[in-house]
Amino acid sequence: MIKVDNLVKTFGPKVAVNRISFEVERGEVLGFLGPNGAGKSTTMRMITGFIPPTDGIITVGGHSIVENPIPAKRLIGYLPENAPAYPDMTVKGFLSFTAEIRGLRGSERNKAIDRVVELCFLESVIHQSVDTLSKGYRHRTCFAQSIIHDPDILILDEPTDGLDPNQKHEVRSIIKRMGEKKAIIFSTHILEEVEAVCSRAIIIDRGKIVANGTPADLKARSHSAGTVRLKLGGLSGSVAREKLTGLPAVESVTLINDDATAALLEIKGKAKVNGELNSHIADLAHQEQWRIIELYTQEGKLDEVFRNITLPDTSKGGKQS
Repeated sequence: MIKVDNLVKTFGPKVAVNRISFEVERGEVLGFLGPNGAGKSTTMRMITGFIPPTDGIITVGGHSIVENPIPAKRLIGYLPENAPAYPDMTVKGFLSFTAEIRGLRGSERNKAIDRVVELCFLESVIHQSVDTLSKGYRHRTCFAQSIIHDPDILILDEPTDGLDPNQKHEVRSIIKRMGEKKAIIFSTHILEEVEAVCSRAIIIDRGKIVANGTPADLKARSHSAGTVRLKLGGLSGSVAREKLTGLPAVESVTLINDDATAALLEIKGKAKVNGELNSHIADLAHQEQWRIIELYTQEGKLDEVFRNITLPDTSKGGKQS
């Protein structure tokens, strides 16, 4: 549904997007991650045809967004950054205006408005003017305009920005449901959204893609992924560490906490036996008659991966922030 090939965008001497390529299929929700200024919004604006690329090819539903923009844009619903709207219009008037721009008339337009008002929980504010809305309702109104024509493709820039926790949950649920039949790209700074909604995520930094995979793939790159947390009662942590270090499956043991009530250790396994590490530890604990309070394998942390990939490496004289 979306194909980006060798995409470049420059603003004078600044390279905002630097030779990035990726695809998004129907039924896929792609999370677009990156620090501020990484090139996320610029990429999304180029995909929607809002700004032209300096170089590279973008096809939407098989249509070039540069050479054949009208049929490409018909397939897209777009929620831009900062959710712009006409402040003097009512919510219903704004949605009616948007529906007409999208070619909807008469009963077809009215059904579309009713559908998005119900979907985005706008019934209580439908006759208010946009400038009287709270930030959350304003954002929901702009989200509603992006889906009013039931597009095959959604490009959403920070779709939960300014929403309260309940509203965030509602919007995430809508995106996840729509993602079963549509191709969706949405940018976010909230990493939990990626795990909750996305089938795949791209991390972009300084205009380049630095990671691309499922949330599980990305979490597996975390230093903590696959390590085992072991909490023991009534035992010296140093004694347990010595015994655990002697296991053939163990690469390293870190004593996190050791007091009179419990010892907490983190055990990292060797690559080839990582999946069996838990059972090796449990066997040792049974043999030594240790009292286990906790024993679990850590999945890895997406925020740790994000920081490791995007933070500047100043310790080696590398990139400066």
